[in-house]
Amino acid sequence: MLAVEPGALGAKLAELGKHWDQVRGIVVVSPHWQTKALKVGSHLQPETIHDFGGFPSVLYTLNYPAPGSQALAQQVLQTLALSGIQAELDTAQGLDHGVWVPLLHLRPQADIPVVPVSLPVDATPETVFALGLALGSLRDQGIAIVGSGSMTHNLNEFRGAGVTQPQAYVTEFSNWVRSHTETRDIKSMIHYRTQAPHAVRAHPTDEHFLPLFVALGASSEQDSMQILDTEVRYGMLSMESYAWGNLDLDSNQNTTEV
Repeated sequence: MLAVEPGALGAKLAELGKHWDQVRGIVVVSPHWQTKALKVGSHLQPETIHDFGGFPSVLYTLNYPAPGSQALAQQVLQTLALSGIQAELDTAQGLDHGVWVPLLHLRPQADIPVVPVSLPVDATPETVFALGLALGSLRDQGIAIVGSGSMTHNLNEFRGAGVTQPQAYVTEFSNWVRSHTETRDIKSMIHYRTQAPHAVRAHPTDEHFLPLFVALGASSEQDSMQILDTEVRYGMLSMESYAWGNLDLDSNQNTTEV
């Protein structure tokens, strides 16, 4: 619903994306493309995938016609290989909603090539952090790295759009993640499932949390970190999002991860 109900996060993404004119490609890891082997999308014109059901009809009319890039996909493969991470090209994959929904606000012009990277079904915080570390070298070449997921994602606790008061466990989990992310306590973050309060309740399965490790791995100690938004929707769905990089919004020089 972020696509049609942007709220504060949508506005922050839109402001950030205005300063991406020097970005020449976007690499995105989303929990909605899970594969056995790591894959890199290389379709020249990836379709907009409406991979959800039961939502307002307007969502199925939305399209994000960004081009793909075979050259960037090959560059991603080569970059991963240099770090000992094997992947393969996928010439058919489109842009799932974990990709196009945030990009709809970040870069509504859809004028920057987008290359999706899959989330392996056996991914762990360690392996996804390593994936981010490998992808991070692309930032120096004008590539933005995006980890698209959700700070909390227990949809079994959804009680309707009328619920507005954040549940305590959502706040406590988000606060823990924010604190350990700001201090780059990578060890604790990697072991978040046993160390963070209410981690298993916040993420009964962790595929929607793992993309954060991509962005965290691609960032560096020299980066400034910006908290884009801390809104909680429906009492249980935290929209908390971060960006790293040169966050002087008067500058167009460096790329950013979200």
